[in-house]
Amino acid sequence: MIVCPNCNHPNPDGAVQCEACYTPLPATTNCPSCGATVQADAAFCGQCGYNLHSAGVPHVHPATVAATVTPDVPVEVPPLVPPDPLLELLQPDALGMGKSTNSHPPSSSLPPTEVAVPPEPAPQLVTESSSPEPAPPVAVQPVVSVQSIPTPPPMEPAPASEAEVPPPAAPAPTATAARTQLQQVTARLIHVQTDRLIELPQNLSVIHIGKPNDRIPPDIDVSGFPNSEVVSRIHADIRVEGDAHYVEDVGSSNGTYINNLPLLPGNRHRLRPGDRISLGKGDLMTFLFQLA
Repeated sequence: MIVCPNCNHPNPDGAVQCEACYTPLPATTNCPSCGATVQADAAFCGQCGYNLHSAGVPHVHPATVAATVTPDVPVEVPPLVPPDPLLELLQPDALGMGKSTNSHPPSSSLPPTEVAVPPEPAPQLVTESSSPEPAPPVAVQPVVSVQSIPTPPPMEPAPASEAEVPPPAAPAPTATAARTQLQQVTARLIHVQTDRLIELPQNLSVIHIGKPNDRIPPDIDVSGFPNSEVVSRIHADIRVEGDAHYVEDVGSSNGTYINNLPLLPGNRHRLRPGDRISLGKGDLMTFLFQLA
């Protein structure tokens, strides 16, 4: 069995390529010790651990080698053909004109060519009568005596006044103060008909809105508000998830409306500041959602 090096698919012995991914499989051979099938480039046998590189060529006794007998086959020798002198003359450099027996070039009978040599420039003569140009005058700087100039005494640094000392920088606000400001943000409902303010409880994740009942007591009781007869005992819930508030209808009789649009039972709406929540039809029990 040959295992594919690409996808590890077992292939039968003698397979050339993988049956699963068609990758060419490595050549295999047999271990000389145990006869197991191993790869041709393996160093050790996977069955018995035999070192495959130490396996040498088996020694063959010379007596077992059959003697090679050369059969008597007549050899035909073609007849010799004399060379044609005309063909030898047609060959390049048949007369040996290209080869020079003397390393020196042959002397020519022509007279040597005269080569014109350019005349040398005449040397310039310097007359003794010409006087050299006078050197430019050098300005002499006056020498100042070091002892004549008194050295001023070193000045002492003036003491820093109290007014020049910068005041200490005010400490940067910490993350605790920022978290405290975030925790102070509270959600509240404003009753439109009576302008009454209701703060939502901060310790509850689900706030029940309705009227007193025996099943789920309301966290916000609207029985004391005008037109409370349109509100069911178990009317709506406000769920708090992090900094988000969601309102949903829990099966009221007259329904819940968000911004004058009906909220279907089972659906919920994420409240944003300024949203209008109406409990029941006719916009008789209305609240405004705000963040303070």
